[in-house]
Amino acid sequence: MKPNIAFVTGGYSGEAVISYKSAITIENNIDKDKYDVYTINITPGGWFYSTGNDNLPVDKNDFSININGTIIKFDAVLIGIHGTPGEDGKLQGYFDLLNLPYTSCDAATSALTFNKRYTVAIAAFSGIRVAKSVHLFRHNAILPEEILAQVQLPVFVKPNNGGSSIGMSKVLTPAALPVALEKAFNEDEQVLVEEFIKGREFTIGVFKTKEEIIILPVTEVISKKDFFDYEAKYTAGMSTEVTPAQIPEGILEKLTQNARKVYELFNCRGIVRMDFIYNEENELPYLLEINTVPGQSEASIVPQQVKALNWTLKAFYSALIDEALLRRK
Repeated sequence: MKPNIAFVTGGYSGEAVISYKSAITIENNIDKDKYDVYTINITPGGWFYSTGNDNLPVDKNDFSININGTIIKFDAVLIGIHGTPGEDGKLQGYFDLLNLPYTSCDAATSALTFNKRYTVAIAAFSGIRVAKSVHLFRHNAILPEEILAQVQLPVFVKPNNGGSSIGMSKVLTPAALPVALEKAFNEDEQVLVEEFIKGREFTIGVFKTKEEIIILPVTEVISKKDFFDYEAKYTAGMSTEVTPAQIPEGILEKLTQNARKVYELFNCRGIVRMDFIYNEENELPYLLEINTVPGQSEASIVPQQVKALNWTLKAFYSALIDEALLRRK
């Protein structure tokens, strides 16, 4: 009998549109001969399983669905929601209460890494290099001149929780800082102001199978914009992504060693993508952020890296699901 797998998509934030793009790739590549897959759409208006013209509600008491009188319960969950509640630990905590295994990091790691400031603070404490930054709260505003007394221009201003570069700005002059802060605060109650680090941008997918931690081929991201913003990430032709990155073995080793250390330090599970800047002047990598539910759309990086490893996406998603199934109780 095949395991029942719930594939959850959607979400409550602006990143839901990216979740639905990822869902196309996942649904086209998940092994239907190996699993019975049910796509669950989680939205602010409700949680539903769609079949034909009907949206069947999910029973949140046990995360089950009723199809023509047959109650379907799940053996594991494949999480494909970017942003809240799928990437910030909320769904993970719910599934933990139900003893239902899932493919992403656990609730604590998901909540921690969703907060960019707390992520880099813990990384720095453990010897991972990060950019200097200032953490701002809406209820405790700091004047722009006070911010610039702590960090040097240029800086990146971004919502502290969230992804896909939504609400992010690169600030070159003091006059541009208030506008950038307002843009970021429109997306989040917390904002991170982070010093710009000159260097090459690399992103690395890491995942755990039932046997080992696997580091995917490193990608170098070369944006045609001033930085790798939302448009550069999701608009064809706005960035060049080289996989595997054309870099000397010494740089590759530093990046992969840092990626493995970060994965183990944060007790990650499933597929995680980490972004680094490699500063060629001091020959050191700097961690920017950790994405615990990285994009799987046609334009996304992890699928490129999986193919560069000579894996199929079908085998990759099966490895993620099988690792989760090992944790069934």
